[in-house]
Amino acid sequence: MVNIAVLGYGTVGSGVVEVINTNGTRINQRVGDEIAVKYVLDLRDFPEDPIQEKIVHDYDVILSDPEVKIVVEVMGGIEPAYTFVKSALLAGKSVATSNKALVAKHGAELLSIAQEKNINFLFEASVGGGIPIIRPLNTSLTADEIEEITGILNGTTNYMMTKMFYEGADYDTVLKEAQDNGYAERNPEADVEGYDACRKIAILASLISGQQVDFEDIYCEGITKITTEDMDYARAMDMTIKLLAICKRDGDHLHAIVAPYLLGKEHPLYNVNDVFNAIFVHGNVLGDAMFYGSGAGKLPTASAVVSDVVEEAKNLNRNVMTMWKSDKLELFPIGETKKKFFVRIRGEEAALKAHLESEFGAIEIVKAEGVEGEFGFITGKISENEYEEHAKEFPAILSRIRMEG
Repeated sequence: MVNIAVLGYGTVGSGVVEVINTNGTRINQRVGDEIAVKYVLDLRDFPEDPIQEKIVHDYDVILSDPEVKIVVEVMGGIEPAYTFVKSALLAGKSVATSNKALVAKHGAELLSIAQEKNINFLFEASVGGGIPIIRPLNTSLTADEIEEITGILNGTTNYMMTKMFYEGADYDTVLKEAQDNGYAERNPEADVEGYDACRKIAILASLISGQQVDFEDIYCEGITKITTEDMDYARAMDMTIKLLAICKRDGDHLHAIVAPYLLGKEHPLYNVNDVFNAIFVHGNVLGDAMFYGSGAGKLPTASAVVSDVVEEAKNLNRNVMTMWKSDKLELFPIGETKKKFFVRIRGEEAALKAHLESEFGAIEIVKAEGVEGEFGFITGKISENEYEEHAKEFPAILSRIRMEG
C-alpha cells in the first residue's frame, strides 16, 4: 500500500480524493499497488463528508508519519505551501502539486532537493490543468530542441475573448458573465492581467531552457484594454484575438511574452474557444505538436495531479523528473523582438497615410464596418522598440495589438 496525504480539501483537493475513489481499481492496477489517502490536512472540519475521519489540522502529523510516501499539495499560494513541500521533500516524501505560483518561484530548489533525496517533485497540473504538457516535455520530447511554445493557458480569458469575438459583447459584460459562471474570481486580476498565464509560461521556459526563468522578467500584458472595436477589426481581417503566452528561441537566446495577439485562421490556436486551453510546441526535429483540452476545473486538474501520484508511486526510490538550474536565465530583451503590429488611429486615411508611411514604412490599411472616426493599419515586421519610437509621432494612436505568424 502507498499512503498519501492531501494538503487542502478545496476544489482540487476534494477532486483528488474523488478521482482516487472513482477510478481506484484502474489506478491501483497501473501502479501495481494500492493508493490510499491516509490524511487530509485542512483548517476546517467536514462533518457531513466521509473524509472527516481522515482530516488533520496539524501538518506535523503527516510529516512525522513514515507510512506517508507521497504528499499532494493543492493549497495554492506560496506560504505555507513552500514550507510544507520543502519539509516533505527533506523528509524523503515525494510531492505532487498543482501550485503554479510555488513551482514558478521555487521550482529549481525543490527539484534539486528531490534529486538529492532520490524522490520526485512533480507538477503536471500547474501549467495545463488537465492537459498533459510537463510529462511530454520531460519524456516524449527529450530528443528535441524545443524552439517554441505558444499557449492559450488561461481558460477565463479565453472564454471572455470568445464571447467578445462571436457575440460582440464588451469587456465588462463578459467579465461579469465569467464571474457569474464561476470561471472568474470576484477579484479577476490574476487572470485578466495575464499573471496566471505568465507564471505558467515561466515554468515551461525554465523546463525547456534548463535554467530558472523568473515570471517577473517576462513582459506581461492582459486583456483589460481589448474593446468591441478591436474585435470588429479582427473580424474584418478574418482574424481573432487571443491572450497568448509565448516563449521562443532567437538564435542562442530565449524570449518570452504574455499579451493579446491577432491570429489568422491558419494558426493552430485560432479555433481554441470557450474555457479550453491549448499548447502549441515546435521542436527542431519533431516539427509541430498540439496539446488541447480542459485547462482548469475540479476533475481535469485533479486528474493531472493523480497522474503525478501514480508516477511517483511507480518510482518511489527513483528520481524521474528533469530539473532546471537555479541560476537565472537572462531573457532576450522583448524590445528587440520583431513582429507585425495592428494599430488603430483617430483621423482620416487620406490625411495620415503619407506621414504614417514615412515613419513605419509600407502599411496595410484596415477598415471595420460600423467603426467611424478612425481606421486601422498593419505595419511590416519591426521591433518593439522601433514601434514605440515611431508611435511617439502619432498622439492620435488609440491602441496596438501584436500579430502572430
